[in-house]
Amino acid sequence: MPTLNIIEIMKIIPHRYPMLLVDRVLEIEDKRIVCIKNVTANEQFFQGHFPGAPVMPGVLIVEAMAQCGAILVLRSIPDRAEKLFLFGGVDKARFRRPVVPGDQLRMEIEILARRSSSVKIRGVATVNGEVVAEAEMLSVMAPRQ
Repeated sequence: MPTLNIIEIMKIIPHRYPMLLVDRVLEIEDKRIVCIKNVTANEQFFQGHFPGAPVMPGVLIVEAMAQCGAILVLRSIPDRAEKLFLFGGVDKARFRRPVVPGDQLRMEIEILARRSSSVKIRGVATVNGEVVAEAEMLSVMAPRQ
């Protein structure tokens, strides 16, 4: 199964620091991808969330899963530099336990439905084999301005 490093990921999706939330792709198939995010104490969001008790915001875990889905879909689109994937909706989001510095977030994403300009995915994020978050997300492809 192919893997992608951070340089290869940045060739597929337009996100950059501090919003690039995928460090490596471990597995990638037609309708499934497995990615990791190494959560470090140096993350910008930990400065205010929360001082003395750092917790990765749940919305950023969902964003990281969405970026994995974007990698999965955009890798096969030839004119991807002219496209953006935007959130269309988030359903069934559940957060099971906090994600803290030192954790390695493992995200498994599968495509539930795909149309020409949208995709519905399901993501499950784990740390050490324990589910920390899950959600269904709808992304809509739009032209990049």
